Amino acid sequence: MKKVIMTANAPKPVGPYSQAILVGQTLYCSGQIAIDPKTNEVLKGSVKEEAELVMKNIGAVLKEAGMSYENIIKTNIFLISMGDFGAVNEVYGQYFKADPPARSTIAVKELPKGVQVEIEVVAYR
Repeated sequence: MKKVIMTANAPKPVGPYSQAILVGQTLYCSGQIAIDPKTNEVLKGSVKEEAELVMKNIGAVLKEAGMSYENIIKTNIFLISMGDFGAVNEVYGQYFKADPPARSTIAVKELPKGVQVEIEVVAYR
């Protein structure tokens, strides 16, 4: 049985999808981009600033599901430029001090709303 996870502390979906779906003990989170959940506006800043907001938004979804960053088992990072790999890694790494999740990083032509980074995660309780 699936359960929809939604929180006002993360951006509203920009399309026909849920912030996350919980199936059993596994949480499948939709990709998060740098949208401020308070204003619903896209952050116009550096890729590091975007990555920080993305990680905070992910944290809000995890919290709503009764989880934290430690529960993340897999991430996918989408970048519009592999030149941003180091900057995003610097921010990302602050959230995983020990036993980081499995991860893929993929360069894409563009992302929704003109952002520079999108991150999706899978977490397990």
